[in-house]
Amino acid sequence: MKSIAIMGASGHCKVVADIALLNGYDDIVFIDKNPEIDMLGEYPVADEDTDLDYYLQHHYDFVVGIGDGKIRRKVQEHLEEMGADIVTLIHPAATVAYDVTIGEGTVIMAGAVINPGTAIGKGCIINTSASVDHDNVIGDYVHVSVGSHTAGTVKVGDNCWLGIGSIVSNNIDLCEDVFLCAGTVVVKNIEKPGKYAGVPARFVPF
Repeated sequence: MKSIAIMGASGHCKVVADIALLNGYDDIVFIDKNPEIDMLGEYPVADEDTDLDYYLQHHYDFVVGIGDGKIRRKVQEHLEEMGADIVTLIHPAATVAYDVTIGEGTVIMAGAVINPGTAIGKGCIINTSASVDHDNVIGDYVHVSVGSHTAGTVKVGDNCWLGIGSIVSNNIDLCEDVFLCAGTVVVKNIEKPGKYAGVPARFVPF
């Protein structure tokens, strides 16, 4: 039996659970702080405050199913401190080149394409039908959203969020903590953290 505990109990977590099932896990549990939720779909939801130690002691694999990158980082780093076995999940319908390196806790979803020479950091989400082209460097806790695309030789800093349908042109660097709104097209380096939108991308004050 392969056992996995998924941190969180949201819609995104259900997608992660489906990928875990397709990776051969037959014992799946969600762990969340909301005591009012005891089931998510067909899987049980355990209470983080009372039950986390049980799953650590019984050597479950762990992955964080939380979409918010800052929270995902906090939860994964806490698990690392506790000695959890954090795994990477790749949907069988994703295409990942032979030499791609992928950090612990990253989840790659159906239809995603990651091309040769690319390095993906820890705790990332490469979402449905996203593509990451050759020789990219994707930092830790990055979310490449549904249908987003990065061209060749792109660098994406830690904690970035590439919104649905966003595009990053080739040879572009994004600094840490960049948020691209849906449909944004980046054609120049972004050196200032913050929110960007439009074609081409422009800084959007909060």
